[in-house]
Amino acid sequence: MLERLHEHVVDELGQSSRTDTIFVVVAVIFNLIALGINSSIASSNSYNRSADNDIILVIMIVMTILVNTISILGLMVGRSTRQRLLTGLIAMYRDNQIDQYYDTGLVLNYGKRYTLFGAIIIVLAVTAILVPVILRLV
Repeated sequence: MLERLHEHVVDELGQSSRTDTIFVVVAVIFNLIALGINSSIASSNSYNRSADNDIILVIMIVMTILVNTISILGLMVGRSTRQRLLTGLIAMYRDNQIDQYYDTGLVLNYGKRYTLFGAIIIVLAVTAILVPVILRLV
C-alpha cells in the first residue's frame, strides 16, 4: 500500500509540473505576441491613428493583465500543491527511516524556481504593456 501511495504522490508531482509548465509557456508566448501586436498598433503613423487602434490597444493591455494574473495565480496554486505533496513525501520517508536519501533543501529550491518563473512572467508582461504605451505616447 505504501508503494502505491508513493507512486500516487510522484504522479501528482509530475502532473503539477506539467500544469506549471503550461502556465509559464502560455504566459511567455502570449506576452511576446501581445508585445508585437501592441507595438504594431501603437507605432502606427500619426495620420493613421484612430480611436479604433486605441480601443484595440486598451483591450490588448487588459487581456495581457488578465492572462498574466491567471498565470501567476496558477503558479501560486502549483507551488502550494508541490509544497504539500513534498511535505507528505518527506514525512513518509521519515516514517520509513529513508529520509536521509532526500535532501529537504530541494523544497526550498522549488520555491525559488516558482519565484523566478513568476518574475519572468511579470517582466515580460510589463514589457508587453510599457513598450507599446511609450511608442504610442512618443
